[in-house]
Amino acid sequence: MNPFAALGLPPSPALTDEQVRAAWRAAAAATHPDRADGGNPPAYAAAQSAYAQLRTPWGRSEALADLAVLPHVPPAPAREMVRWHALFTAAGALPARIARGRPLRLLARALAAACAGYAAARLVPGTPAVPAVACGCALWWLLTARADLAPPPGR
Repeated sequence: MNPFAALGLPPSPALTDEQVRAAWRAAAAATHPDRADGGNPPAYAAAQSAYAQLRTPWGRSEALADLAVLPHVPPAPAREMVRWHALFTAAGALPARIARGRPLRLLARALAAACAGYAAARLVPGTPAVPAVACGCALWWLLTARADLAPPPGR
């Protein structure tokens, strides 16, 4: 059974949760057994099973992998490779973005993250939580640093 066909969706890795939910609601409204005309119980059961399988990104990837081995379903398109030159260009623009942004605030955040990581290592040395706290501090700094950078060129 093709769960994508049961919901009337194309077999694509780009489907979102909202698209799958909307297709499920449309199929359920059209085939539910409680409808005045009796609905279509087999189609409703197929749609319900398909939604249970496709409602998460993991389930959609599993269904796509299952469909890839079937000869009548075309495989999903391959993702485009990362353009390395764009990554290097962005990395080259980073010093200028720091200089035009809020470098002192960025430095203060870096010091706060380093101090929190150091304090965790000194307060509870040798516990398994120390690397997790240190990684958490570094991750916090990385995720909040964007607000202190100037906008990229061209924006």
